[in-house]
Amino acid sequence: MAVQAAEKDGIALKAADEDHLNDSLGNPGLISPDKEDLSRLLTVPFSGRIRGGMRPGKKIIVMGIVDLEPYSFDISLTCGREAEKEDRPYDVALKLTASFSDRQFLRGARVSGKWTEEEASIAYFPFIPDQPFRIEIHCEHQRFRIFVDGHQLFDFYHKVKSLSSIDTVRIQGDLQITKLG
Repeated sequence: MAVQAAEKDGIALKAADEDHLNDSLGNPGLISPDKEDLSRLLTVPFSGRIRGGMRPGKKIIVMGIVDLEPYSFDISLTCGREAEKEDRPYDVALKLTASFSDRQFLRGARVSGKWTEEEASIAYFPFIPDQPFRIEIHCEHQRFRIFVDGHQLFDFYHKVKSLSSIDTVRIQGDLQITKLG
């Protein structure tokens, strides 16, 4: 399997073959690619390490383009990169799901193997097929604050209390990633 690595704004990036979930554990001896090669690293599904974990004041930015005929896409902040290699499920501090069939932007969490009740209410559905978007996930002491294209959509109160254990961003579904920060 061909693997490349890079780092962009504190998120370790790696690309692998399309049919495998990207993994960013990687070899520290790999050379960072030129900026032109960075787009090849942002293939979906994507997994990247959040250096130092989350903390109040830190934010994750995902810029992308919705596919022409989308069904859904997910952006998740997860805990415990090592849990991938074990049978137990990893905790999910925040899972955002854009569902195009019912025009919902859902959010939830999984703690100790159990999913919380999904939250769904939003003022409007911000995503349009074949159009670019920018999602910002701001980490605060009590909550994540989610913005899309500069507009605050909702807050999601922390279910995973150890913010520093939130060490991975995962993206999958009907979108292309153009930039991560």
